[in-house]
Formats: sequence, structure tokens, C-alpha cells
Amino acid sequence: MQSSLRIVPIRGESLVPAAHAPHLSYHQGHLLTAVEVYTIFWGTGWLQDPQSGLIQDLNNFFDFILTSPLMDLLGEYSVAGQQIGHGRRVGTKPIITSEPGTVQHDGRRIVTDSEIRTALKGWISQSTVMQPGSNTLYFIYLPPNVVSQDEGGSSCTPGGYCGYHDAIDNRIFYCVVPYLPCPGCQSGQNQPLDTLTEVSSHELCEAITDPDPFTGWNDPKSGEIGDICNFEAAQLGGYNVQKQWSNAAGECLTSPASDRWLEPILAVMMATRTV
Repeated sequence: MQSSLRIVPIRGESLVPAAHAPHLSYHQGHLLTAVEVYTIFWGTGWLQDPQSGLIQDLNNFFDFILTSPLMDLLGEYSVAGQQIGHGRRVGTKPIITSEPGTVQHDGRRIVTDSEIRTALKGWISQSTVMQPGSNTLYFIYLPPNVVSQDEGGSSCTPGGYCGYHDAIDNRIFYCVVPYLPCPGCQSGQNQPLDTLTEVSSHELCEAITDPDPFTGWNDPKSGEIGDICNFEAAQLGGYNVQKQWSNAAGECLTSPASDRWLEPILAVMMATRTV
């Protein structure tokens, strides 16, 4: 059965039990204090329209979000010796020398987490992608018609997920975001970009605060920082993002509660910004 931690659950499948007051606690593990995002677009499907244009759109999204108020919100989860601050995107790589997974009878491909981990380690060892540091976070985007499978669950299926994050040997941190056409994962109006940015923001914040699942910040009953607020969408800088849980405020936010005076200014920015 799939762990309730580290995934973006299908819409409507809340992880927060009834009558449970969510509260994240720290489990003494590593945090990504100045996250360095490296985007990977796996498969020749990313060479075709509209996917080819989404590569730059998603990279632009990370360039914005990694220095946004959403990162400031995560600062409350800093601990002694690990101060969470802004991050940056450090690179991008379309990988078209191989395709994810194997073809099924219906024409779709299925790729397992084990296959993704093997591929990522291979790309690192062959210097196809940058070498990992203590703050590196690889975002692996799958092309259309590819189903992700992990721990008995599948992307875009009932009881499944819309994305997930994990770690290899507590040193290689990665997120997997399938191309998500299903109603249970779609969000926003500008498809498919809005869905991809919301799912990416969910996994980004979880990977920063709980990069090796179960060892960072989480609530055993409610999950990670994004799970508590699953599919509570908001606009930030013109992008569709997911709100994240704030222990300090006791609610789902996109910026620190102390910054609420900025909301009218941000609203004007969102109204005038062209994505």
C-alpha cells in the first residue's frame, strides 16, 4: 500500500483524519535549506507541441517560485543549523536518448519508481545531469501517455497519486511529476501548465521540508506540509500553486501570516503579469 507521505493524492482523497488537528513535527533529518532545482524532461514527447513550450514555462515557474513568498513561508520550519531560505534553479535537461518505461497493449507506457531511480543514478554517473549536492532536487517530468507506478499505486487512478518525491540513500533527492490529463489531478484554467505547477509546488515544499520521507517535518496522521492542504489552489505571481500548511498560523497559506499586508500588492502584480 502506498505511503500517505511523499505523494500528491488524487483530488478529494484527503489525508487528514476527521477531528484531527494537523501539526507537523520534526524528526531530526536533513532539510533542503537552499534548494537547487534541476529539471529533467524525459522522453521524445517533450519535443512535440504543446509539451515543447511547457519546458520553458516550467523553468520560468521555478525561477519565480524559488524566491517567492512561498519559500518565505517554509522558513518557519528551520531548525538549529538548518535555516530554510530561498533557492534557485541550477539547470535543465531534456533527455531523449531513452523513453520512460515499457509500452503496454493499449499504447501507453508504464514506468516504475525503481526504473526511474535506476535511470537517475545512470544519468548522474554518466554526467548527463549535474552531480548532486546536499541541496540538489531533481524534478523528473514524464511525457504524455506515460503512467507512473510506485508502491502499488499509479498516477491518475483512484487511490493513486498526481506526483511524488523520494530520496536515494539519503543523498539524491528527486520528484516525479507525470503529465496529468485526469480530472482527479487537474487544477486551474490554463491546462496543462496550471496542473503541473500546482503539483510541482506541492512536491517542492514537501521535498524541502521532508526530503527523505519520514525524517523531516511531517504529521504521521496527516502527512507532509502539502498533504494537509491538498488541492487548495491559489495564484502567486501569476502561477497556479498549492497552499502549504503553516504550524504557526494553523492554516494553509502561500506566504507567512505576517506578510498578509502584502496581499493587495501581490494581487495587483498577479493582475498585470503575463505568464
